[in-house]
Amino acid sequence: MPGFSTNAIHAGQEPDPTTGAVTVPIHPSSTFAQDGVGGLRGGYEYSRSANPTRTALQECLAALEEGRHAVAFGSGMGASDVLLRATLTPGDHIVIPHDAYGGTFRLVDKVLAGWGITYTAVDLGDVDALRAALTPRTRLVWSETPTNPLLGIADIAAIAQIAHTGGARLVVDNTFASPYLQQPLTLGADVVLHSTTKYVGGHSDVVGGAVVTSDDALAEKITFLQNATGQVPGPFDAWLTLRGLKTLAVRMERHSDNAERIAELLTTHPAVDRVLYPGLPEHPGHEIATKQMRRYGGMVSFTVKGGQEAARKVCAATKVFTLAESLGGVESLIELPAAMTHMSVAGSELEVPDSLIRLSVGIEDVEDLTEDLRTALAQA
Repeated sequence: MPGFSTNAIHAGQEPDPTTGAVTVPIHPSSTFAQDGVGGLRGGYEYSRSANPTRTALQECLAALEEGRHAVAFGSGMGASDVLLRATLTPGDHIVIPHDAYGGTFRLVDKVLAGWGITYTAVDLGDVDALRAALTPRTRLVWSETPTNPLLGIADIAAIAQIAHTGGARLVVDNTFASPYLQQPLTLGADVVLHSTTKYVGGHSDVVGGAVVTSDDALAEKITFLQNATGQVPGPFDAWLTLRGLKTLAVRMERHSDNAERIAELLTTHPAVDRVLYPGLPEHPGHEIATKQMRRYGGMVSFTVKGGQEAARKVCAATKVFTLAESLGGVESLIELPAAMTHMSVAGSELEVPDSLIRLSVGIEDVEDLTEDLRTALAQA
């Protein structure tokens, strides 16, 4: 079986049979000629239903997550929406992380709740809490590991067993880890979700999402719903995402190298109250992360001693770290989740500390990154 980087470069990406081009062509056509009524060439008729560039991306993603099917979407939230509607019906119950991504919480709490879906937020690092949260109507356990932005870790194999015993599927949002660092399907998950905007694309130039599964019936239902609702990426977006995948392995190694150095700096800085990084031995999920991840990733969160005012000063003072939302690109980003990406959970049980700073550590020279943070922290 080919290795990860070999699949990232070659899976779904054979040289073009007509020209020999080694890069997958961008097929911007909205429609495709038929050889007689219903005589489709390669199964293509209309780009909402299928597009050759999107097919190449999907085949590559499936190979990297060791799944049979991948479906690419126009955004991570679009992927989440279709996946939830494919697995839930009115009256069903879902378990979500107590520190879930704000967009996921908003979708469940503000959209699906009006459709008759109920939910319980629990610490998925506590398997007893998960067992207690399951009901006869629980159809889905939705996990992030690591979580956004508190970097919580869930034992995928353990929660998969609990979910399956309770008659539920397990979904793992693998955005923070990427397929290079973690492959949840191999650990018992039923579905893997990605915001491919982040590490998969890797260059902050494309928005996208993906769902990967080995469940044939579920994949068919997801594909049907995607076509019915039109939540598809354009061919150029698919091509950009596929291009990003080619360098995922080398980028994730550098992200992890730099993040480990940043975490080490923060743990000894007098202005820092707490550092959240699964690579630190004192992190409560360190042992599980070591077991199920190749490395610990490029995301680091921390709280500062001076509260939100101090945190805002730090965010405003960096020069190499750019103050911006999103994550997973080659450039380093800094943000204040309580006032930016996670405003939607304010006042809820998922509210994040107002002094929490989230770093997406890029692949710049680490000495420049550490010096930038030292200078900014002096403002706290």
